[in-house]
Amino acid sequence: MKLQQIVAAGILTTMAGVTMAAEPVVGLITKTEINPFFVKMKEGAQQAAKANGAKLLTGAGKSDGDNAGQITAIENMIAAGAKTILITPSDSKAIVPAIKKAREQGVMVIALDSPTEPLAAVDALFATDNFKAGVLIGQYAKAALAGKPAKIAMLDLFPGHPVGITRHNGFLSGFGAAGIDAKTVELVKTAEVVCTADSFGDQAKGQTAMENCLQKNPDINLVYTINEPAAEGAFKALKAAGKEKSVMIVSVDGGCAGVKDVQSGMIAATSQQYPLKMAAMGVDAGIAYAKTGKKVAGYYDTGVTLIANKAMKDINSKDTKFGLDACWGNK
Repeated sequence: MKLQQIVAAGILTTMAGVTMAAEPVVGLITKTEINPFFVKMKEGAQQAAKANGAKLLTGAGKSDGDNAGQITAIENMIAAGAKTILITPSDSKAIVPAIKKAREQGVMVIALDSPTEPLAAVDALFATDNFKAGVLIGQYAKAALAGKPAKIAMLDLFPGHPVGITRHNGFLSGFGAAGIDAKTVELVKTAEVVCTADSFGDQAKGQTAMENCLQKNPDINLVYTINEPAAEGAFKALKAAGKEKSVMIVSVDGGCAGVKDVQSGMIAATSQQYPLKMAAMGVDAGIAYAKTGKKVAGYYDTGVTLIANKAMKDINSKDTKFGLDACWGNK
């Protein structure tokens, strides 16, 4: 039996023949390595692994949507002895067969941030309540408009992604649309929505999407964005059109750059999520599984907070000082 196989089996044999438990091996696979959200997630996993004597393996796709890269990372981590794999799925459906193979080999798989389709494809999900994140900024935008008719542009993620759908629908529910809940699986469009476009969560694509929306309807006065990079792109387009002071932008993420954008007035409000907590919880669960054989199951809410500079009556929010104390990315 080779050393790598012995480690994978969970034991190490010393020269004296005494067996010792190998350190728990946990894998973390993110969508990309450069997005500050995933940088912070990796940091949280590294901190938890170091504090608890675990070995952390990391991998990522080359870009958002790189399913093949994530499959390769899963296979490599199994070969390296990982008994728990944490993953932020780039393609919530296409990754499922690879996850199934991992679980059949006794690997516990936990989705972070983004669910798989179906959710039961993984053992557990540690994530923001994305519907609530959308609801919070929808409620804020409704209150901030103070009865003024809305003409909304919605800069979404990309077609079919469950996080994009859930945040989009949550925003409209918070804004007052009836008959929408977290289980609504199709993108809803109400009469106030005059333009929808895919931003892929990217600043440049968000700018292009906003430019196209302004061509369709120059009277847009409210912009929802899937995340803060898309919001920054939207703001650039609005500024170029001379509309940055007359259009409100709301978003989701709560990264340090995004909170600073709230502080400056570029974004009116954002829903802050906590990637470090997601990853730390996942590593802790992986270590517990290695020690006890007990798996976690179901959905674990990692929290979300509305961050706004200007408070609205009857809307529960925190200011940007709170947001900067809790944010992720470069301050």
